[in-house]
Amino acid sequence: MMKFSDFNLEKTGDGLLPVIVQDATTLKVLMLGYMNEEAFDKTVAEGLVTFWSRGRNCLWTKGETSKNYLHVVKMFADCDGDTLLIQARPDGPTCHRGTTACFDTCEDEGFVRSLSALVQRRHRELPEGSYTTKLFIKGPKVIGKKVVEEAGEAVIEAVDGNRDRFIYEAGDLVYHLLVLLESMDVTLADIEKELVLRHK
Repeated sequence: MMKFSDFNLEKTGDGLLPVIVQDATTLKVLMLGYMNEEAFDKTVAEGLVTFWSRGRNCLWTKGETSKNYLHVVKMFADCDGDTLLIQARPDGPTCHRGTTACFDTCEDEGFVRSLSALVQRRHRELPEGSYTTKLFIKGPKVIGKKVVEEAGEAVIEAVDGNRDRFIYEAGDLVYHLLVLLESMDVTLADIEKELVLRHK
C-alpha cells in the first residue's frame, strides 16, 4: 500500500505533496492541490480526496461545503516520487466556479467516456421510456443492424462531402456502437488495449 513516507519531498521545500486529480471516467484533469501526511492518510482511510489548505492552514476535504466530493478510484506516484495522481469519481463540478474542472480546457473533453458510462448505467438499470433500454431489450442483433445503418449513413455524407451531416451521422454511429459494445460486455478500455497491441 502507498504511504506518505514513500514520497521524496526534499525538492518541495514545504514538505507538501502536489496532487493532481483526474476524472477516472473521462480522464479530464480536474484540479491541483497539496497534501501533508495527515491529509494523505485521511484520503486513503476514507476514500475521499482531502488536501492541506495552504491558505487556511488546515485539512480540507474537497466537497465538505458543496457536497461535490471526489471519491478515490486509483492513486499513482509519478516517476520521481514527488507528485501524486489521483483518479477520482466526482459527485459534481470540481471548481468553486461551478465548472467541471479548475482548468479551462474544452468542457466536451472526455464526453465519449461519460456517454459510455451512462450507457452502462442504462444497461444495469433499464429505466422505462429510455431508447437505450429498448435497444438492450431487443438485443445485439437489432443493435448491430442500427450500427450498420448509421455507418452507411455516415459514409454517404462523407462521400457527398457534407461535413456537418457527416458529424451528425457519425455521432449516431458512435452512440449505437457504444450500446453494442456494452451489450457484448466490452469497454472502451478493451478496445484501447486491442489497438495498443496492434500498434506494437
